[in-house]
Amino acid sequence: MRARRQSKLLVESPSSATGDIAFNLIVFFLVCASIQPDAGRKQTIPKSETVEKQEENENIKVEVRRTSVLVNGEVTAYNQFQDAIARKLAGKTNQTEKIVVVTSQKDAPYKQWILVTSQIEDAGGVVTVQMEEEREVMLPQ
Repeated sequence: MRARRQSKLLVESPSSATGDIAFNLIVFFLVCASIQPDAGRKQTIPKSETVEKQEENENIKVEVRRTSVLVNGEVTAYNQFQDAIARKLAGKTNQTEKIVVVTSQKDAPYKQWILVTSQIEDAGGVVTVQMEEEREVMLPQ
């Protein structure tokens, strides 16, 4: 019968190399993350300084909701929105007449926002995002 030899191999990895390996991994992932291009659909949104103040009733107002879209206050289903916006923009030749003010409710899905804005641009409209409404507050004197 043979006697078993005891192996005297090192079972633990050297702890002095773990710091170097961690640093190299961090650098690798930072470089890889910065190379990836941003994804999404490119949109050109006009700046508020360059757009002259226009009357409220001239612009088409679109509100994106969870299940429907409001076009100038009229409820429209998503599958009928493209026809509705094309009718509203028909006959408008000037760029300032084609401005469409788009607002969104907080629970509206991002997919619906992209669908609505792309259909507005396809119909020839200019998308303007309304972040907050301006209000005049009168202080007591």
